[in-house]
Amino acid sequence: MLSSVVLTLLAGIAAGCLGALLGIGGGVLLVPLLNAGLGVPFRGAAGVSLIGVLALSSALSVSTAGRQLFNPRLAIFLLLFSVSGASLGAFLLERLPAAIYPRLFGITMAFIGVAMLLRLDTRNILVETIAPAGPFDDHFYDEDTGLEVTYRVRRLPLAAAGSLAAGMLASFIGIGGGILVVPALNAWCGVPMRVAAATSVFMIGVTAVPGAIAHWDGGHLDDFQLAATAAVGVLAGFRLGQSIGARVRVRWLKLLMAVILGLVSLRYLIG
Repeated sequence: MLSSVVLTLLAGIAAGCLGALLGIGGGVLLVPLLNAGLGVPFRGAAGVSLIGVLALSSALSVSTAGRQLFNPRLAIFLLLFSVSGASLGAFLLERLPAAIYPRLFGITMAFIGVAMLLRLDTRNILVETIAPAGPFDDHFYDEDTGLEVTYRVRRLPLAAAGSLAAGMLASFIGIGGGILVVPALNAWCGVPMRVAAATSVFMIGVTAVPGAIAHWDGGHLDDFQLAATAAVGVLAGFRLGQSIGARVRVRWLKLLMAVILGLVSLRYLIG
């Protein structure tokens, strides 16, 4: 039991670090480790992961650096769709065959990994003299260039559709939804990687609530010790990720995300 707690704590730290760097809730690590590594049933692992997602989003709310990057107007708009998707997913959770969830997890990871690789060297930034034109456009200090830069949010219908799907996946497989929201915002909607990550972390906490309730109500979230351990690890990992995030170039962040997605998708589609 002690080894399970230690491994869960370490996985939580890694998940929190990835959350700070990439804006994903950590389920991409927590779910496979708990399910395949510790033998926790898939839905139980998903429930524990959603508790970690809630901890990660809470950490951003008290983080000055995170608040400077995230786009509150865009986040609130997209939450209308992600929470609707999460509520629909929670409703369907016990009505669909349990066997489809691991496969759905693997397919989603593979699809998003390819999308990230296709946009590996693309930056969605403009010089600061170009003023924001739309209601969701904004500016921020870019660590890679050392300049104040502007970005424009495009293709809002795609962002809304991605958020709806992310909400459903959050309830189905416990990944928080950031693993879909971040690539969608970055690859298709013109949002810079760091901004997409911070905005996603803010969103996933709210999006995770319907799924967490559904997993608890269905009797799948019953190991509170593992859930608490994962949450503590995520909080520690988030601080670690923030401390190193400014020194990591965006290209390497995208490549890291694509590699992780590829490995996890192989585990659930072939392993």
